Amino acid sequence: MKKFKIGFIGSGRIVGHHLKAIKKNKNFTPKAICDLIIKKTDIYSKKYNLNCYDHYDAMLQNENLDVVAIVTPSGMHYEHAKKILKNYDVNLIVEKPTFLKTSQVKEVYKIAKNQKKKIFPVFQNRYNKAVKRLKSAIKKKEIGDLRIVNVRVRWCRPQRYYNLSKWRGTFSHDGGALTNQGIHHIDVLRYLFGEVKNVNCNMKTLGANIEVEDTAMALIEFENGVVGTLEITTAARPKDYEASISVIGSKGLAQIGGLAINKLEIFSPKPSDTKKFSENIPDAYGFGHFDLYKDVALDLNRKKKFPVSFEDCYKTIQFLNSFYSSNEKKKTLDVKKVVDSKLLGKKNEKISKLYR
Repeated sequence: MKKFKIGFIGSGRIVGHHLKAIKKNKNFTPKAICDLIIKKTDIYSKKYNLNCYDHYDAMLQNENLDVVAIVTPSGMHYEHAKKILKNYDVNLIVEKPTFLKTSQVKEVYKIAKNQKKKIFPVFQNRYNKAVKRLKSAIKKKEIGDLRIVNVRVRWCRPQRYYNLSKWRGTFSHDGGALTNQGIHHIDVLRYLFGEVKNVNCNMKTLGANIEVEDTAMALIEFENGVVGTLEITTAARPKDYEASISVIGSKGLAQIGGLAINKLEIFSPKPSDTKKFSENIPDAYGFGHFDLYKDVALDLNRKKKFPVSFEDCYKTIQFLNSFYSSNEKKKTLDVKKVVDSKLLGKKNEKISKLYR
């Protein structure tokens, strides 16, 4: 298979996980990294022998890249992806939450199609052993007919976390507990239990001085009749306590948890599987990026389509926006009719200028 040259826009902590995954994948060669504060690239450039730049234009004009990974603040993904696709001949890997608005997903994918380029969204928790085991159990009806689903994320993000950067805690460039911390749980809900019929959500800001929510409570109904609740908060103190997804079926109970839904904590049909399908991970990023890059390589080499399609990505971001829209309108919403939240992803030129 062909080997692809890759560069990175942004030098946050998550870049290290991308590079670890690439190091074990013979189909990629890491070539370059850029950050507006070029000194921030040092930790990666020295370890992985990367060329450094202070802007993606300079990087893309000087490097013959096949793929670029966008790991900038969430609210900049749309602008960066759109400009790069229009001006450079590269495919894009886009970190969570891909884009903040459903309209942005639609627009960027359309540009990519016209340019004959690929978009690869990062939803790495789908690759977790526990998630895949539960997906298989649902398909085979090992826990019977599904009845009730619950999501609980009880994490701690104090004010000092939001004070680290101007984009944090803003509707324009971050989103709150749902968009930043909860997006993977929201995506896995769809992945495991199917499309969502309606959402009723109430949001609060309880533990920090920020404009976005740090707490969200929601009632969810799936198209297959399954009902559920969602509780995601970063207002827990003084530490992270829990992040789990559980499901009650007519034949039993299953629950996945851990730092990154990496542990099969309960599986009543076969309790011995809890150990077999649990992973010990060093941090909340887990190991999913390793398999993600395998799938990217297979797609680029035309061996197998990347498992997250445009429609799949669109529906996850639409689901995300439905929580915000429900809270804004103070009513239950039909998810299929949701387009964009009024607040999430709103324009803020003052902050955008800091990251262009």
